[in-house]
Amino acid sequence: MSYDNHTQSKNAVLNIKPVTARIGAEIEDIRLSADLSPAEVAAIQNALLKYKVLFFRHQTHLDDAGQEAFARLFGELFAHPTVPKRSGTGSIFELDSTHGGRADAWHTDVTFIDAIPKISILRGVTIPETGGDTVWANTAAAYQDLPDGLKSLADHLWALHTNEYDYGAYHSKASEEDIRYHEEVFTSTIYETTHPVVAIHPETGERTLILGQFTKRLLGLSLSDSNHLYSLLQDRITKLENTVRWRWSAGDVVIWDNRATQHYAVNDYGQQKRVVRRVTLKGEVPISIDGQKSKMKKKEKAILDPAIFKTALS
Repeated sequence: MSYDNHTQSKNAVLNIKPVTARIGAEIEDIRLSADLSPAEVAAIQNALLKYKVLFFRHQTHLDDAGQEAFARLFGELFAHPTVPKRSGTGSIFELDSTHGGRADAWHTDVTFIDAIPKISILRGVTIPETGGDTVWANTAAAYQDLPDGLKSLADHLWALHTNEYDYGAYHSKASEEDIRYHEEVFTSTIYETTHPVVAIHPETGERTLILGQFTKRLLGLSLSDSNHLYSLLQDRITKLENTVRWRWSAGDVVIWDNRATQHYAVNDYGQQKRVVRRVTLKGEVPISIDGQKSKMKKKEKAILDPAIFKTALS
């Protein structure tokens, strides 16, 4: 895959300012909407493949409907498999800090299913005065930086991913309400899926690492060996030099390639309110370097408390 320095397609030229040398670029002087031309959409897609994460300031004109309409330019909307969509929308997943919306653990979105979403589009709605940044990491660059021996090992590893895990262990500041919400909404259906640790990106051909918060264990290893090797690889992904950090303002929109990144919402804003709304786009089933596809192993419905859904939809 080749890219132009100032990503362009036919008559569309984007004003791109890279944020770091490895990941992330801010795109200025563009108004996101469903009315973008095909050339503008293609230019944004090309920039996304190159920079992995794109930042757009001052998109305060977008509401829920506008965000979804814009997202449809890039693919089919994908509703979260367990969390109810925001009322009045087709697929929007709202993260509200007042009830379980603090995603303060490194993850790739929804890796507990087989067809991982390909793109996420996040809009800042209510942003705290201090704190609340999000950080992204480049999983393709992390793989490329591995020593040859680790690459060879990782190339043949598979991992079990699930949405059923100890929420409190990952989120040290979690309230009882947050934990209950996780148990009764986020895990209302239990999923388990096996993914290759190294997958081939379907558009760029890059090798990327599929790990993060939803990884339960590496297959074929003892629990101790799995934990150690997972930590070794995960630490390579989140090395500071491999990341980009964004300070939000209300109206900002961030688009990322979910197949080549992980992200982390920094939980450093105390009791201030933080609300962001995400649209994800349907993706492909990952394929390993030897052509094997990820497989869903479990999809099991749980018994739910209706009161929790009332909270989720409010």
